[in-house]
Amino acid sequence: MELKGIHHVSAMTANAPRNFEFYTQTLGLRLVKKTINQDDTSVYHLFYGDHKGNPGTELTFFEIPMLARNYPGANSISAISFRVSNDQALEYWKNRFESLQVEHEEISYETGRASLAFTDFEGQRIVLVSDEENKGVAGGMPWGNSPIPTEYGILGLGPVQLTVGFVEPTVKVLTDLMGFRKVRTYPSRTLGQPDVIVLETGEGGTGAEVHVQERTDLPPERLGRGGVHHVAFRVDNEEELRAWIPRIRQAGLPSSGFVDRFYFRSLYFREPNGILFELATDGPGFDTDEDLEHLGESLALPPFFESQRGQIEAKLKPLDTKIK
Repeated sequence: MELKGIHHVSAMTANAPRNFEFYTQTLGLRLVKKTINQDDTSVYHLFYGDHKGNPGTELTFFEIPMLARNYPGANSISAISFRVSNDQALEYWKNRFESLQVEHEEISYETGRASLAFTDFEGQRIVLVSDEENKGVAGGMPWGNSPIPTEYGILGLGPVQLTVGFVEPTVKVLTDLMGFRKVRTYPSRTLGQPDVIVLETGEGGTGAEVHVQERTDLPPERLGRGGVHHVAFRVDNEEELRAWIPRIRQAGLPSSGFVDRFYFRSLYFREPNGILFELATDGPGFDTDEDLEHLGESLALPPFFESQRGQIEAKLKPLDTKIK
């Protein structure tokens, strides 16, 4: 019943074409699946990752055109991160962001490892973290057709930061229920606020960390474009996922129960501060219904939506996702 690390993070965009351009051509990720939001088939769900979208490498986006901007605040996934191989890679990215006019901060060591914070075109808050001294969950394999040199390429997702109004109930769920371990703290960026708590699961390291900060001075987040919808954690297989259902119920947390997403199986619940967590299986994977060489080029629909393809495609604006 031990969670293996971060599985994926799902965020919000109002502009799928620009989103595709930024995450494939600026950041060098691969679009491994162009599909639909299974809870609202009128909008795209885009999955980016390493060369095949391995668990722990996937950043996904729901596209909702005309979505209002995100208003940051408490009870939110306030920052996400990507892993790179070493400190030198951060220098490469700093130079790249400057040449492409991507908003970014300076390289920092405040969390205990070298990192570089930046934002995408909608204000999505992202941090590149160095794996130079990392021990723990292995990273992925950068996409071979990426515009980024392999030695500097993104290896997968790094720590996820949660900002909450009351830290104790969130930490209690992560430790007592989900099995995370408290490993260290570091000072908050905001004067007068408590230290940020670092927790890890599984083999630990950058691919298995959650950073929890308490902010008593913030209103709740208003989720919009540039915000994060939920974070998913890795479960080995379906049998183990099903074993989590009564465990979540016994903790008094309402949940979705078992959900078949076809590319993985899921369970959703909210922790006490209202942040949406998902548990997701490592398989079957994104090459289940598409050839590995052509992932993300066409609209992929799980079999249980295939009979609706005509109606679904009629509602979606065409999105060219073939790399020129």
